[in-house]
Amino acid sequence: MPTETVPEPNDIGTAAAARTGDTLGYARVSTNDQHPEAQNARLIEAGAIRVFTDVVSGKRFDRPGLTELIDHTRPGDRLCVTRLDRLGRSLRELLETVDALKARGIHLVSLEERLDTSSAAGELVFHVFGAIAHFERRLISERTRDGIAAARKRGRTPGRPPLDPETVSAAQKLIEGGLSPARAAKQLNIGRATAYRIAAAMRDDDPRALS
Repeated sequence: MPTETVPEPNDIGTAAAARTGDTLGYARVSTNDQHPEAQNARLIEAGAIRVFTDVVSGKRFDRPGLTELIDHTRPGDRLCVTRLDRLGRSLRELLETVDALKARGIHLVSLEERLDTSSAAGELVFHVFGAIAHFERRLISERTRDGIAAARKRGRTPGRPPLDPETVSAAQKLIEGGLSPARAAKQLNIGRATAYRIAAAMRDDDPRALS
């Protein structure tokens, strides 16, 4: 009697093909003054059996609702959003999220952009996005290198200027006296980052951190 072949549990592609996935919605608003009801209604109308919600700024990376949704998904499921910017405010964040979904065998659907990564056309769009992001990173890197080279030709050394030894000494004495780096910075009229760098150098006993 022939033996039925059972897919390996860790074979995402096989597992995704073996079941018809569910559609799970994700809604995000930036503040408590905004309401996700409109997003929820569109997602449910699009077939979402459950909607996960976050009330956080798009600049933040900690999104418990999105994390819970991804943990809840199984291979073959679809993550549905009303717009792509619900998943991130930058192309880099968006592509990172899509890569994480793809690794789990999860498809992405965006209603506004009419995008579905389960289709060949939808996947192609994200390949193009990825190529554009890579091209943009290379341009930024090249411009930075060109700017540094041009500055050096003019006799300028890129980077932050060295700290005034008297200022460093004053900040160290204030911090040693029990003042917080933030208050020391305010009293000496220097940047808070500078004061915290001085404090860190004092803890590590590393004067190179101040150069």
